[in-house]
Amino acid sequence: MIIVTGSIVALPERFDELLGLSLAHVQRSRAEPGCIAHAAYHDAEDPNRLVFVEQWADREALLAHFAVPASRAFIKAASACAAVPPAMALFQAEPLNFDPALKA
Repeated sequence: MIIVTGSIVALPERFDELLGLSLAHVQRSRAEPGCIAHAAYHDAEDPNRLVFVEQWADREALLAHFAVPASRAFIKAASACAAVPPAMALFQAEPLNFDPALKA
């Protein structure tokens, strides 16, 4: 599984535009093959920052997502709303079978 985290700090006057773009992107992305989860969250400490968390089945699904013209258009439009360059990090992950009731 691939985990993607990212954030965009909007220019204050463009936050609503960024939020609309982001919600449309999230909904569109959730319908793509290999998308396990895709969400945007409003940062509780910075009213102009959105945080993104995504889960993809594998690298191929993520690369296909990046190749979708609407994904590239979202990055371009969102970047135009940003006060600073957007941030993104990618992680290879595997689920852990963890029972919090177990003691080490």
